[in-house]
Amino acid sequence: MAARCRLAARFHRVHGANVLLDASATRATRVRSFAHGLCFSQEPLAPGQPFLVEIEEKELGWCGHLRVGLTALDPQSLDVVPEYSLPDLVNMGDTWVFAITRSHNRVAVDREEPLAQGPPKELFPLIERLRIPRDTLVGRSRPGRYSHILDDLYKTNVLPATARRSRIGMLYVPQPDGTADMHILINGEDMGPSARRLPTARPLYAVVDVFASTKSVRVIPVEYGFPSLQTLCRQVIQQHIVHRLAIDGLDLPLPLRSFCQHE
Repeated sequence: MAARCRLAARFHRVHGANVLLDASATRATRVRSFAHGLCFSQEPLAPGQPFLVEIEEKELGWCGHLRVGLTALDPQSLDVVPEYSLPDLVNMGDTWVFAITRSHNRVAVDREEPLAQGPPKELFPLIERLRIPRDTLVGRSRPGRYSHILDDLYKTNVLPATARRSRIGMLYVPQPDGTADMHILINGEDMGPSARRLPTARPLYAVVDVFASTKSVRVIPVEYGFPSLQTLCRQVIQQHIVHRLAIDGLDLPLPLRSFCQHE
């Protein structure tokens, strides 16, 4: 079974007025101001499929952070992309967006039992009935020149939710009543249901608002099954270099070189 990585691991060509996408549509940068930074996934998400982004750049002087969620609105149908996800896009209906902070975004439900948490180092943590590969979900600080000496420390260096290199994901989990729960993942940790009773009869797109102090984010593909050829190439290359910064000097195609520089 080959790795699965759907086309939703890119940004939609419809986005906020201040957003600049790179050529691959996997990096979104807000080039001015603090607003008009709305982005969407290129395709609707499949049930249980996380849309994962990494915070690439921060910008001082603004109050607020990344906002993420899901919408049943087709980005292509928007006459104008709203200035803000909160409250503008949410007020258009069928949209669920939450601001990322150092605290979680779990919905409080009366008489609800606490969610069982899996072992901290479980490779495929259980999110309701879904297994997600943990290692890709966890953001860590950028390794430096001597990171090969500190690899064990690097692997456990989990960042705060709003820091550079932090990884934020969103997905929906179908429920027996025909609706779905939205979950937000912060560096591999499931924050629990952030919204309930989402309609599953309509396609659901990921929403990423590159807001305020968050200046740039990059989509991180999440693979299932056996690793892709690209992933295997990265593993071999990383095993034969002294430190990860040496990848810059390798004669590799630019997309592969960029892929190899990230965990």
